[in-house]
Amino acid sequence: MDWMETTADRRCDPLALWPDAKSAIMVGMSYAPASDPLEALQTRERGVISVYAQGKDYHDILKPKLKQLALEVVAATGGDVKVFVDTAPLMEKPLAVLAGVGWQGKHTNLVSRVHGSWLLLGALLTTAELMPDATEADHCGTCRRCLDICPTAAFPSPYQLDARRCIAYLTIEHKGQIAREFRAPIGNRIYGCDDCLAVCPWNKFAAAARDVRLAGREQTANPPLGVLLDLTDLEFRARFAGTPVKRTGRNRFIRNVLIAVGNSKDANFLPQVRALLDDASPLVRGMAVWALARLAGAEEFNFEYDRRVADEDDADVLAEWKLERL
Repeated sequence: MDWMETTADRRCDPLALWPDAKSAIMVGMSYAPASDPLEALQTRERGVISVYAQGKDYHDILKPKLKQLALEVVAATGGDVKVFVDTAPLMEKPLAVLAGVGWQGKHTNLVSRVHGSWLLLGALLTTAELMPDATEADHCGTCRRCLDICPTAAFPSPYQLDARRCIAYLTIEHKGQIAREFRAPIGNRIYGCDDCLAVCPWNKFAAAARDVRLAGREQTANPPLGVLLDLTDLEFRARFAGTPVKRTGRNRFIRNVLIAVGNSKDANFLPQVRALLDDASPLVRGMAVWALARLAGAEEFNFEYDRRVADEDDADVLAEWKLERL
C-alpha cells in the first residue's frame, strides 16, 4: 500500500485558513526509491537530484487523488471540502501526526512505520464532523542517524532544523549566492538533499513507490554535470518540464551545478566553466568564478581575472573574483 488516509482532530486547528472547517483528512503518499539515493553521492561527475523531484511533479499526481477523495467525502457526509497540496499556509506535518499518518522524526520530517521517511503529504479540509484517528507515537528512540549525517550541521538539536543551513533550502529556495561555508559540503547535490531521510532505519520497511510517474526520468535521474552546464533557459525548461526542478529556474540551477563541478576537481569541465564566466546571469558568473578557482591553476585563473574584472559590474561577482585571487 502506498496510500494512507487518516483524520486529524481539532488540536492542530486549520480554522485560520478556513473558519468553517471542522475536520482535516490527511493523506500520505509514498515516493520511496527503489535504491539507496546516497550511493549517487560517490559519482562526482553526475549531479544528484532529490528523489521526490526526479519524477513528475507530485502536485500533479497527488491533487487529482485528493479531489477524488473529496468527491467521496461530499457524497458520504454532505460537507463542503477544500483540497491542499503545498498550496496554502497549512501545517501539514503536525496535522499528519495528529491524524496518525506518522510522527515527526528528529529531522523534523514525517516518518511512517510502513513507508519510512518517504511520504508526500496532502490535506482535505471539510465542514463535516469526522471521528479522529489515533495520534501516532514517536518511535525515534535514541537513534540520531539523521542528525549526524547532515553535511551542513543544519540540526542544532533533535527536532529542530535551521533552514538557513539546509542543503534542500539552499539549492532550491535560496535566491542569491550560496554562502562559501556550504559549497564544499554540498558536494554534487544540485537540487535538494535526501541524506537525513535516506539513513532513517524505518526505511527498511518501505517498498518502492508504486506510481511509476514518481520514478526518475532519464533527464532527472542524476544526470551528467557536463550536459547540464550547457543548458540555455529554453533547454532547461524543456528538460525539466513537468518536474519540481523547473520551478527553481535555470540560473539558480546552473549555480548549483557549478558548485558540484567545482567540488568534482575534474579539470575536463574547464572549457564549459570558462564559457559561463560570460553568462548573462550574475548568479551564474559568480559561481563560475568559484568553480574556476577549484579547477584551474593559478596562472590560468589570474589570466581570466585580468581579462574580466575591469568589465565586471556586479558587486557579488567582483567579490568572488577578489576572494579567489590566486
